[in-house]
Amino acid sequence: MSKPKQQSLFEEEELPENPMPWERESAQDLYLAQIVLNRPVDRVFHYLVPESMRALLRAGHRVQVPFGRGNQLSPGYCVGVGPAEENQPSIRFKTVEAILDSRPLFDAKMLKLTRWIADRYLCSWGQVLECVVPAGVKNQAGTRMVTLFELAAPSHLAGDDSAALIEKLPAKQRAVFDALKSAEKPLTLEELTQSAGCGSGPVQSLKKKSLIRSHQKRMQHFENDDDVVHAHIKKEDDLELNPDQCRALDQILEAIRGQRSETFVLHGVTGSGKTEVYIQAIREVVSYGQQAIVLVPEISLTPQAIQRFRSRFDSVAVLHSHLSDSDRHYHWQNIAAGKVQVIVGARSAVFAPAPHLGLIIIDEEHETSFKQETAPRYHAREVARKRSELESVPLILGSATPTLNSWLRVIEKKDTLISMSKRVNDLPMPNVNIIDVRNDVQIRRNDSIGRVLFTGMQHALGAGGQVILFLNLRGYSPALWCKGCGNSVKCPHCEISLTWHRDKNLAVCHSCDFSAKPPTHCPGCGAPGLRFVGTGTQRLEEEVKAKFPGYKCQRMDSDTMRGVGSHARVLNAFAAGEVDILLGTQMIAKGLDFPNVTLVGVVDADTMLHQPDLFASERTFQLIAQVAGRTGRGMQGGRVFVQTASPTEPAILKAAEHDFLSFAKYEMGHRKEMLAPPYSHYARVILRGPQEEHVQEFARQLSQILSDAAEEKKLSVQILGPAPAPIIRLKKYFRYHFQLAAVNVEEILQLWREVDGKLPREKGIEYIIDVDPVNMR
Repeated sequence: MSKPKQQSLFEEEELPENPMPWERESAQDLYLAQIVLNRPVDRVFHYLVPESMRALLRAGHRVQVPFGRGNQLSPGYCVGVGPAEENQPSIRFKTVEAILDSRPLFDAKMLKLTRWIADRYLCSWGQVLECVVPAGVKNQAGTRMVTLFELAAPSHLAGDDSAALIEKLPAKQRAVFDALKSAEKPLTLEELTQSAGCGSGPVQSLKKKSLIRSHQKRMQHFENDDDVVHAHIKKEDDLELNPDQCRALDQILEAIRGQRSETFVLHGVTGSGKTEVYIQAIREVVSYGQQAIVLVPEISLTPQAIQRFRSRFDSVAVLHSHLSDSDRHYHWQNIAAGKVQVIVGARSAVFAPAPHLGLIIIDEEHETSFKQETAPRYHAREVARKRSELESVPLILGSATPTLNSWLRVIEKKDTLISMSKRVNDLPMPNVNIIDVRNDVQIRRNDSIGRVLFTGMQHALGAGGQVILFLNLRGYSPALWCKGCGNSVKCPHCEISLTWHRDKNLAVCHSCDFSAKPPTHCPGCGAPGLRFVGTGTQRLEEEVKAKFPGYKCQRMDSDTMRGVGSHARVLNAFAAGEVDILLGTQMIAKGLDFPNVTLVGVVDADTMLHQPDLFASERTFQLIAQVAGRTGRGMQGGRVFVQTASPTEPAILKAAEHDFLSFAKYEMGHRKEMLAPPYSHYARVILRGPQEEHVQEFARQLSQILSDAAEEKKLSVQILGPAPAPIIRLKKYFRYHFQLAAVNVEEILQLWREVDGKLPREKGIEYIIDVDPVNMR
């Protein structure tokens, strides 16, 4: 394969002066720009392009345009530009005021991708483009406008008068002139005065005499590039692959060398060496001068994987939430210039402006964090699939527990399955013990660690092993309960029980962040003596320290891991053996590979199982299987104890057997009977407002309008609801929802487009639509 031509999308360039706006009334010789704006209206607006901009403005540029009745200047995105069509109506067009960037931010393929997202997820094109570009890029963070000085044009200095004037210059002015004459490039004022050994006065005097000239240019002043170039990291050689890994890599390389779009579902058990397959596939891509995008669920939680990428490749950009705007802008420019080989990031990294893209990888593709919860509500997996198609590059979806959506595509032969059923070095899968805690004496007296798990931890720690404990509830007690009326104390703004955080002595709402001192009396019935019920990670940590005082314990949840680099520090300490017991929420269930972990305990396997959610069983299976995979990665082997009050649940039983195939067959059988995803598509319409009865009535109106339209257009879309949302009150608003269900998602999209714009508006009530939702609360 020939090496692609390197071409930068971003180069330092002098920006043009803002032209004066102008208008024409005739349609003849019009040159128009198609502009979309960050508004919830999916419409392309036409603006007149001044002659001074015609050679500069391109599709993909960000521009400034007057918008609305007040002609307020607003940023927009140019998605097309050219002469007006012959039948263009003769109207008075508003004019593009300014081009905001020296180079287009989007190429033609990215414009196609973003247009597809707008159509697929029922939002505006402008909202998608606004989401794609980081704020640091839009604000040009890390750059500043500077004034550069250089000698006047040679023709201006050639005359006898100029020569005489130069000869008569005072010493300091002459020093400035000579400094510019000997300089290889224009100088800033600071550079010039330092070189000439003077102040700014002589510089301004020379400018008045027209012997030197100045112009403005945007320059970079990034402070560091530690996240891109890591020369201090010791480089490592590729590992020798086992037969399963070789077969997987060969299939992927065939698609890479054939430059074809193909989606591979890499189903490998935990510890089977999927990351090494990713790395060696990327190695092939990089050898062609191309780039790879690797999406991970939560970038700050996978320091081990990032370290492995940095130890193998010369330039790795890591995009995460802790980056400053300046760093984001810097990475964007380096990626767009083709200077970065591997881009590792969370879901938004799927939009990385890689001009030589050769491969896309989504690790742990089952994770719900790949779905955006705010507009545009896209799923990174589906966006990656579309980008793979547009770029003609392979896509790898890796997981030990693939989503049932991905699995159905394998069954239907739409995607290619690659199986890795054995662990590296033929290590056995850990033995998983399901512990029925309904009659456990220690659990009955409100301990979190039952007898069997306690004994197992004693043996593991006594033998020099390490322990991981998983509990997906943060805080100390998840509920404050009243014996008098039997109700829990709820957030005043949400229909959610408050969680007691003992370290701050605050009752906290984990949805809106409301916090207050815990009440001494029940707000409902006034009875005194509220009880703190249930166990969160804070209480579990306290119990572990009391029962195992001789061992170092560390908690990982969103309360303790707020600082920059906090995840890496804790995990490095655990890897070094400085921590014996690591406990936390789902952030410890992903991407961790510690050979000395010989026991994993799932403290409460039922926390997700009984949620009012269609996907509760699937997520319970995924979580237990993933947590169980954190142990048995060394020669000492490992054991897993799963504490549950539902020991016969299929999701728990199949996870204990490491049997994804049986679970998928069982769960998909139920889904097929109900015609539920993945055998159909849902779009969820959520309404909210300050008065419940108004929201309820408006939900009925909208659902009826949609139902009537579906019947009129003969679309096979079923309306489910409306009904109160599982959390009926959230952040002071009452919430109702209903769902549009259809086997073919295109029918849902068509129905919404038919009625969108015609739907009534109700003062104070907002509504949104979420296509293929993953969060049903």
